[in-house]
Amino acid sequence: MTPGEVREIAAGSTRLAFRAMSELRPHLRDVDEFVQRVDEVQRPQGYRLVGVFVDGLEDAVAVAGFRVLDNLVSGNHVYVDDLVTMTSQRGRGHARHLMQWLIAEARRLGCDQFQLDSAPHRHSAHRLYLTSGMDITSFHFGLKLSRTDVDNLGEL
Repeated sequence: MTPGEVREIAAGSTRLAFRAMSELRPHLRDVDEFVQRVDEVQRPQGYRLVGVFVDGLEDAVAVAGFRVLDNLVSGNHVYVDDLVTMTSQRGRGHARHLMQWLIAEARRLGCDQFQLDSAPHRHSAHRLYLTSGMDITSFHFGLKLSRTDVDNLGEL
């Protein structure tokens, strides 16, 4: 099966990414809040959206949110914040098509690396990343900050 057309989703069209993105980020419940956050907070920080579009559907069936970053460990690189295909559209090559577009964009921009993090339970996504030539290069640690968390840390 031929995947759909990959195209960038510009400000003003951000809502076209919501249906797919809300499957990856279920805490996103309101399309207007999503659009406002992406367009007013994340885009000014360099966040870009790209989607796969198929005939007969207005919304993107697969979406990736990414940005170009530069740091000491990775140099200039594309970091993918979000990558998801709608459940009803999985198994049709859309995510692989997005990955190919993203890697080509990283090369076009002169980046040294292409990176993303993935939740431990997303096994099918991990297969895609590994078959796309990616390596598991680190563990990612996080701490939600609240007063209780800080009090329970003790002395480091």
